[in-house]
Amino acid sequence: MDPETHLALHHTRAAELRAQAHTHRLAAEAKPPRRELRTRLGWTLVELGLRLAATAPKPAVA
Repeated sequence: MDPETHLALHHTRAAELRAQAHTHRLAAEAKPPRRELRTRLGWTLVELGLRLAATAPKPAVA
């Protein structure tokens, strides 16, 4: 393969990879962080569990 052709293909592929990385970066910034959602869900489940435990009927004393 001619060195000039090889170099041109290399530059084209590098530009494509940079464009893909830029698109990926923009998409990652647009989404809310997963950790934040996971944390909110976890605390919601804890709060729900505490409410259920606090309102549980007391056993009848015989």
